[in-house]
Amino acid sequence: MTQHPLGILACQIDIPTMTTAHQRDMHLATTAAKVRAALQETPADLVVLPELSSMDYSRAAFDNLDVLAEPIDGPSFQSWRQVAQDYNCHVAYSFARRDDTGTYISLAVVNPAGALVGHYDKLHLAQYGASMEKDYFTRGNHLFTFTVNGLTFAPIICYDIRIPELTRSLVLDHGADVILHSGAYYRDASFATWHDFTTTRALENQVFFLSLNRAGEHYGNSRLCYPWMDENRPPVRFAEHDEQLINLVIDPAEIAKARQTYSFLKDRLPSYSKL
Repeated sequence: MTQHPLGILACQIDIPTMTTAHQRDMHLATTAAKVRAALQETPADLVVLPELSSMDYSRAAFDNLDVLAEPIDGPSFQSWRQVAQDYNCHVAYSFARRDDTGTYISLAVVNPAGALVGHYDKLHLAQYGASMEKDYFTRGNHLFTFTVNGLTFAPIICYDIRIPELTRSLVLDHGADVILHSGAYYRDASFATWHDFTTTRALENQVFFLSLNRAGEHYGNSRLCYPWMDENRPPVRFAEHDEQLINLVIDPAEIAKARQTYSFLKDRLPSYSKL
């Protein structure tokens, strides 16, 4: 099947402080209205939101997960499935998911029919700097990929980027063309190294790598990395702090060209463990 360029609406959104379900639901309605306005102006095949896009990332919010966490078909799903149906697109959104096994930092995807395609639960929980996830969340136990217009997308979440085996497996074993990296990157001591990881993961795997942060005084600086980048092909850079919804184009021809020109993946040895 011939693959054609695909449009993504990447949403570096502001997320207010919250401790109640009413505040969460008001935020969902506000964000959905912004996304609708952007899609009305420029349609997209896929909308992507940052880590825990439905709620605040803070200890105060996490102390109220009893009311802020949701089932898989909860308020976040109901909000974004309607957007997906109304604008004939996929939506990838993140929320605190709770079931009888635990509470997870999850990313779910709904399709244009309003159906749940699947979900990913964060595999690696961050417990350093401004992060305190192991105090509140359960780590996931599965991978997840989905396709849009013939392209394979694989979500990972924030700290997952620092474990290279995960992205490598998604590309080599699961055929990912685009890594969707939703984060909540606070400007702590680890912030300065984040972009180095995005560049490395994109180039070493020769894929598109969308690393999407939330907006705000202590956040921002999302970016899209290409399968090949140099002084003539830099990454797409988002605002340093401000909220910004950007339309991006994913052209699969760029993946094929990068892999034909630079044979990183093809030149790998079958194994290095016994050398």
